[in-house]
Amino acid sequence: QVQLVESGGGLVQAGGSLRLSCVASGRTFSSSAMGWFRQAPGKEREFVAAINWSGARTYYAESVKGRFTISRDNAKNTVFLHMNSLKPEDTAIYYCAIHRDPNYSTKSDDYAYWGQGTQVTVSS
Repeated sequence: QVQLVESGGGLVQAGGSLRLSCVASGRTFSSSAMGWFRQAPGKEREFVAAINWSGARTYYAESVKGRFTISRDNAKNTVFLHMNSLKPEDTAIYYCAIHRDPNYSTKSDDYAYWGQGTQVTVSS
């Protein structure tokens, strides 16, 4: 069993920055890809960013490319999402998830465990 705990969400003005963290328990973290997803009120959950097991490769949704950066620290079982130039449309609950494989995908069904989510609210 793997547990994921996100933190770092909050209220920020448009143009501001936040850094989300997700700490994982269990032995599979360093051999698994990780992803961040988000869900806004009344909308489907959507892919945001992913990183492979080593951190050498990353992938982003077009809507966040150039503004968000995903990174990981395998020694601390932690994945981060650095969010810059935030927009009101980035408002959502953000979830981290651990992939079933070392390499990432954008499909939520490929992720085995999920955190409880952290709220990000961007005011205009």
